[in-house]
Amino acid sequence: MPVNRSGQVHTTIDERAEAGRIARVTIDYSERLNVLNTPIINDLTATLADLAADEALRVLVLTGAGDRAFIGGADIYELVELDSSTAAPFVTRLHGLCTAIRDLPVPVIARIGGHCLGGGLVVAAACDLRVAGENATFGMPEVRVGLPSVVESALLPSLMGWGKAREVLYTGDAIPAAEALAFGLVERVVPPDQLDDAVERWISSILASGPRAVRAQKALMRRWEALPLGDAITAGIPFFVDAYRSDEPRTYMRRFIDRQRGRSGRR
Repeated sequence: MPVNRSGQVHTTIDERAEAGRIARVTIDYSERLNVLNTPIINDLTATLADLAADEALRVLVLTGAGDRAFIGGADIYELVELDSSTAAPFVTRLHGLCTAIRDLPVPVIARIGGHCLGGGLVVAAACDLRVAGENATFGMPEVRVGLPSVVESALLPSLMGWGKAREVLYTGDAIPAAEALAFGLVERVVPPDQLDDAVERWISSILASGPRAVRAQKALMRRWEALPLGDAITAGIPFFVDAYRSDEPRTYMRRFIDRQRGRSGRR
């Protein structure tokens, strides 16, 4: 089981009988809008490394404490003290956190309430699925404090299109949840008090699917991101073949066939 390394990163594990484990990781720094400083970044990255080794893990939910922010950005009080020799280690740590999210072998759901800004939006972009409360706001305000948006900000054009990404990155203006949904930055927007229900619907669907298949799908999608289209298409063939090295496809297909027969009354 993962070990929490500070009072500002909490991990809970939800055991679902034979279905597997759901991890919920919460950044608990609500008095500062759950901003990311070096200790929190390090704790989150280490926690994700622990969870990545859990073969029973099926899905991870990442959120921020309270209802004011998912992650309000990188800690400006740490940023203002950086110089040309300390800037690289800081931003490399943030990149390492995002890489740990993207490389986690199971889907990562960002549960977003309130502000999702700067480093917070970078982290959200690294997640597989994003659900936001109607009160959520999204933005990359780095240019407002003299910095470009970097590392996993490069994911934004593929999520929301180049034009909208340019607007968000060049102006530093925040956009509301409805606009984020319209441009594909998030997959779902719900009233704040329905966030947990929306997350649970995704969890239930993931748990109803083959665990090896879901892990293979995430690994394949990571390959797709780095390959030309033709290579991405053929890259899936070994994954398809490898699925049949276990009984999972036959087991799930037989369940499906049995359900269909039960509905039709056939034997």
